[in-house]
Amino acid sequence: MTKMEKQIKQFLDFLQNEKRVSMNTLQSYSRDIHQYESYLSQNKINYVKVDNQAINEYLKHLKDVGKKTSTISRNLASIRSFYQYLIRVKKVKHDPTENIQSPKVEKRVPSVLTSEEVEKLLSQPKDVDLKGTRDKAMLEVAYATGMRVTEIISLDVEDVNLEDGFISCKSANKQRNIPLGSISIAALREYINDARPIMIKDENETALFVNVNGKRLTRQGFWKIVKFYKEQANISKDITPHILRHSFATHLLQNGADLKAIQTMLGHSDISSTQVYTQFQDAGLKEIYRKTHPRA
Repeated sequence: MTKMEKQIKQFLDFLQNEKRVSMNTLQSYSRDIHQYESYLSQNKINYVKVDNQAINEYLKHLKDVGKKTSTISRNLASIRSFYQYLIRVKKVKHDPTENIQSPKVEKRVPSVLTSEEVEKLLSQPKDVDLKGTRDKAMLEVAYATGMRVTEIISLDVEDVNLEDGFISCKSANKQRNIPLGSISIAALREYINDARPIMIKDENETALFVNVNGKRLTRQGFWKIVKFYKEQANISKDITPHILRHSFATHLLQNGADLKAIQTMLGHSDISSTQVYTQFQDAGLKEIYRKTHPRA
């Protein structure tokens, strides 16, 4: 193991054990830093002696190999965090990423489904078998709560409160309680009472959503399920679990929900992340104006 590889391992341990970042964040840092280490190794550059110019050349290299602006921006943030850690543990004196501007990432308007498309998608799973009952509950929860995929597959049975109608979502060190609607409560109740007890193989399994082997459902498993029902519904739009999250937020806003409340439910730490949905609200208002104003 090289000196840099040793420092990378310690940096990732620090992120996991002290900063307590999520598994997804940890994997992103690991991927970015190992890719950077590989580049330095190939070009025989000592990580301790890297300067502004070397960082800029690396960012240009990422662009040349076709990396998106958002990916390059994330890579720079990962490398910056790595060097700030090295300064903290006194392995380097200067941060070579200092004064380097992150490439500007345009905030794209998220793709969303119409209410009709959501209805078509959610009506696909049929509770005639165990898998159909589970899938119906899972898709209803995804749209009812706007939770991220990782958050949904990380849910345990004890996180669901059917009596009071909410789900406790634990992410990193934070927890938020998200209300459930009557349809998602009914779908969850049927799954938890009738399907899950048969699907699990081990009584000690805590996962809410399990696969056919009775183990916690994976991220890839969730994606496959969404893709399958999208094709069943004959929806031409690309549908990912994240698009269900965007649709949840957009439909709430279009129906008059407060932006701050949506921010809380989505778990956004910064309201600017939630404000992107106001573009859809404006479009809805323009349409109402066009249809109802006598001078429109």
